[in-house]
Amino acid sequence: MEDLTINKQENDLTRADVIKLIAVATQPLNLKGINLSGVNLSKLDLSGANLYRADLTGAVLIGAILSGANLSSIDLSGANLSYADLIGANLHLADLSGADLTKANLTGALFIGAELTGANLTDVIGYKPE
Repeated sequence: MEDLTINKQENDLTRADVIKLIAVATQPLNLKGINLSGVNLSKLDLSGANLYRADLTGAVLIGAILSGANLSSIDLSGANLSYADLIGANLHLADLSGADLTKANLTGALFIGAELTGANLTDVIGYKPE
């Protein structure tokens, strides 16, 4: 069995670390509280992942698959989620201020209490701002 030990200070992970975890995962990833700020996670499949209270400030998630993911209380401020698949994702109390969601698929995503101030919602699918 491959060693999945990732020694990082303060729960910091890199793109390579996440790819390594995805490659051996037999169930959705648990990245609760992890620091991925500024990390490029474009086009990665994080379906069903638990990212509760994770820090993805300024992260790049262009075309990432986050369908069914737990993104509650996550910090995605300034993140680029253009073309991302967020179908059925839980974004309860998420901070998406200044995030770019251009052409993201938000069908069935839950945004209760989410902060969307300054977010770019150009051509999003499945979301109608109140």
